[in-house]
Amino acid sequence: MAIEDKNNSYRIYLVAFIIFMMALAIAMKLTNIQWVKGDYYRKLAKDRTVKNFIIPANKGNIYSADGSLLATSIPNYEIRFDAVAPESEVFEKNIKPLADSLSLLLKKPSGFYLNELRKARANKNRYYLIARDLSYTEFIKLKGFPLFNLGAYKGGIIIEQETIREHPIGKIAERTVGYIGFDDKGNENPVGIEGAFEKYLEGKDGKILKQKIAKGQWKPIRDVNEIDPQDGYDIVSTIDVYIQDIAHHALLKQLELYEADHGCVVVMETKTGHVKAITNLGRNLKSGLYSERLNYAIGESHEPGSTFKLVDLMILLEDKKIDTSAVFNTYGGVIKYSGRSVRDSKDGGYGKISLARGFEVSSNTVLVQAVYNNYKNNPSQFVNHINAIGLNKKFGLEFKGEGVPIIPQPSDKNWSNISLPWMAFGYGVSLTPMQTLSFYNAVANDGKMVKPQLVSEIKQWDKTIKKYKTVVLNPKVCSRETISKLKAVLQNVVKKGTGKELYSKDFSMAGKTGTAQVNYAKNGGSEKYYASSFVGYFPAENPKYSCIVVVHKPNTSKNNYYGADVAGPVFKRIAQKIFTDSPSTNEINNINKKVLKQEKDYNSYYAKTQKEQKSIVPNVKGMAGMDAVTLFGNLGLKVKIIGIGKVKKQSIQAGEPLNKNAIITLELS
Repeated sequence: MAIEDKNNSYRIYLVAFIIFMMALAIAMKLTNIQWVKGDYYRKLAKDRTVKNFIIPANKGNIYSADGSLLATSIPNYEIRFDAVAPESEVFEKNIKPLADSLSLLLKKPSGFYLNELRKARANKNRYYLIARDLSYTEFIKLKGFPLFNLGAYKGGIIIEQETIREHPIGKIAERTVGYIGFDDKGNENPVGIEGAFEKYLEGKDGKILKQKIAKGQWKPIRDVNEIDPQDGYDIVSTIDVYIQDIAHHALLKQLELYEADHGCVVVMETKTGHVKAITNLGRNLKSGLYSERLNYAIGESHEPGSTFKLVDLMILLEDKKIDTSAVFNTYGGVIKYSGRSVRDSKDGGYGKISLARGFEVSSNTVLVQAVYNNYKNNPSQFVNHINAIGLNKKFGLEFKGEGVPIIPQPSDKNWSNISLPWMAFGYGVSLTPMQTLSFYNAVANDGKMVKPQLVSEIKQWDKTIKKYKTVVLNPKVCSRETISKLKAVLQNVVKKGTGKELYSKDFSMAGKTGTAQVNYAKNGGSEKYYASSFVGYFPAENPKYSCIVVVHKPNTSKNNYYGADVAGPVFKRIAQKIFTDSPSTNEINNINKKVLKQEKDYNSYYAKTQKEQKSIVPNVKGMAGMDAVTLFGNLGLKVKIIGIGKVKKQSIQAGEPLNKNAIITLELS
């Protein structure tokens, strides 16, 4: 018995010892958690239940030159309801008025919201969705509804805000206005003005503290932000919405007519280089519809074809190698260099014509002979002159993806015997439409080449942060004498050259047509297509705007792919509609000078009509009814009208004696 009691005592001591050791271990663990790793675990718990969320700052707006919104940040609100937060008495008092108010705003029956809100409270739902995608105006209304007007703690309203980017003018100039896209790997791909000036537009993000609730959802801890976001600066672009709209629809119409693959238009202010319109439209192969896919005007470098001939002519004249009156034989429209043919678009050529006429009709044989004959022994002189103009390097536009120009150099390993003659009619070289336009704009601007500019100012409200001045790329591409001759032949291209179908006596234009073969070297020429272009300026006498139109891959089954016919009408349509803002500056001298014979004839006629008017009834057939009533009223007759429109019959015939207060009936139709 004693032995058994002794064994029991050992067991009790052992159990007590084990319990003691366990208690000691727990105490040590608690001490370790509390004092050694306390900060770590407290931080971990807080991070898992309370966290700062970023509130994106509102991006600055992008404006057109005339103050229209091109891109803006719109607040977008999502409203949820913490059904547990309101006290029972408050909930019951406000639930019906809240349901009625939600019904009016969100267009669902009041009973629907009454049932849903009660169900949310019964299920202790702390994150019930009320509405998504609310505008600021709708949000303000909803925030003032019964119950919700008590705030987050007493009323249970949970407000979540995000900012979305809107383009008020829609898809027009979308690629130029820009956006922040993402590539396949999730990396940012900034596009257009939005991308180029992102650092100014972005602003500074704010912060808001949120607490984790059921099902991994988070709700704001308080109504105010920890750090308020700071809005970004506004960007004022050079785009004119009116001109942009004209350019967009003029290009779209022609692309659809010729079922072309893609095209672009740029309209530039001559003196400043301000781009007033830039549109880039590409065809969707599935739908056949056109949209802004790529910025072809800035990013697509290709062989310009005949529009490059103006560079030839400028250099020839400036180097005094030749004059525009020099005569060339077109040799039946075909000449050969190193076994390869250069052909004119007209079968049989043009016979013997001057250099100026060769430019006007865009003769390849004439321009190639002029360049080759004068520079074949020193091609570097010709190429160095192109480099001096500045066409061999990018302009350094703010936009991402500016195309790289290609001007072959005699020192290049691939320079050959045909490099120089091929350059003369726009092959072997490569320029973007914007680069070509800038050169033509320099001619219009009396030799001063300015950098294309798409942004004029950065502002914070009404305060200017940064102003962009016109940048001169080349103060003098050639002499005034050469400019004068170039302007004359460019105007003649439209009057009597390849662009003669575009000529209008009502307004003047100057420019050059271009038709280039593209991809002619790929896969044995199987991928060859045409690029039709027209580049120039208007009005011709005092240029205000320059413009380039390029249309790629017009459908050749339309039996026409030449620049004058495909791209030219777009240029004319744009010039014609803009022309009302920049009318001809021609003046009529001595307009107020009196001519004695005219004065005598007029006075005689006036006296006769005054006498006749007072004595006989005039003929008013074909006159608008209201005009006839006014006329007879002034003569003292009483008028009765039958019908509407113009006078068909009059009851008192023309030429009869006029009796005042007589009644005359007019039948209108």
